[in-house]
Amino acid sequence: MTKAAVAGAGASPTNDGLVAEYLEAHPEFFERNPSLVQRLRVPDVRGSGTTVSLLEKQVDVLRERNRTLERKLAEFIEVARQNDQLAARIHRLTTRLVHARGIDHVVDAVEASMREDFDVQRCVLVLFREDPVLAARESPFIRLTGRESVEIRGFQSLFTADKPRCGQVRDSQRDYLFGEGAVDVGSVALVPLGPGGSLGLMACGAADAQRFNPTVSTDFLARIGELIAAALAAEPTKTG
Repeated sequence: MTKAAVAGAGASPTNDGLVAEYLEAHPEFFERNPSLVQRLRVPDVRGSGTTVSLLEKQVDVLRERNRTLERKLAEFIEVARQNDQLAARIHRLTTRLVHARGIDHVVDAVEASMREDFDVQRCVLVLFREDPVLAARESPFIRLTGRESVEIRGFQSLFTADKPRCGQVRDSQRDYLFGEGAVDVGSVALVPLGPGGSLGLMACGAADAQRFNPTVSTDFLARIGELIAAALAAEPTKTG
């Protein structure tokens, strides 16, 4: 490409492509023309209406790349921090369950962990079992019912999927889980307990509609459900 050809080339995608191809094919071009590096002016990306040298442009590009990398690194660090905190909370739940003796102590351990470790103020444990010990408890945290009960039919899709679900629930589900006065519940996490929800489910509610939004990962919820299910399965139903 001659100087005359470059000078006579108008601004067009085709000509821009030819210039770009030439410079890529001849990286030594600016070594042969060092003064051109200082003379070339490009629009200032900061929108000031002025121009900057090619070197300043490169510095700006590198700075922006650096800022982008710093943002991504900060995001990775924040995710790692949150995961570490969740792991610590699950460890505390595990410790509580290991030391629990009897079904009533298992339920106490779950309730305390949800409230103190996970800061969940609205939580319900729905269990498919008959147990006089649990039936005698007057607590909104525990609910004993049958798998085929009318109220449970609305949760069949949860049991079929066999994995936690987050988001909003129907009014009838919310009223059954948290009471008819729980209209302030903005989001709910539903966790099946046991294979296909064979033991029941745990429901956690929050006023914040974003706390349990459908886009959050449910991996940790699944682990929590497995721990609770294992503790419940280890405690047989007491008949007297």
